[in-house]
Amino acid sequence: MKKIEAIIQPFQLDAVKEALIAIGIDGMTVTEVRGHGRQKGHKEVYRGQEYTVDLLPKVKLEIAVTNLRFEEVIATLESAARTGKIGDGKIFVSDLSEVIRIRNGDRGESAL
Repeated sequence: MKKIEAIIQPFQLDAVKEALIAIGIDGMTVTEVRGHGRQKGHKEVYRGQEYTVDLLPKVKLEIAVTNLRFEEVIATLESAARTGKIGDGKIFVSDLSEVIRIRNGDRGESAL
């Protein structure tokens, strides 16, 4: 089992969500986050004063998947979130040693 964490642009959330639902992935956690990568933010002017916006709004998706669905989910995330511009985001993948459904105690892949 794998845990996929994707940091994407907020305006791409609906497209990513619809693409994941279309391939049968309906369990995900979405969090509004702030951060920056290599671009280190940008400068803006407010009331004549220039200031740096260095923590940009992003959305973080967390998805737990079986090893069989892993590559399909990654490919779907990449294609749905890609605009081709700086700041499209990143995908992080971790191994999950155990998953437990609290409601009934299911463990492993059956808990997904």
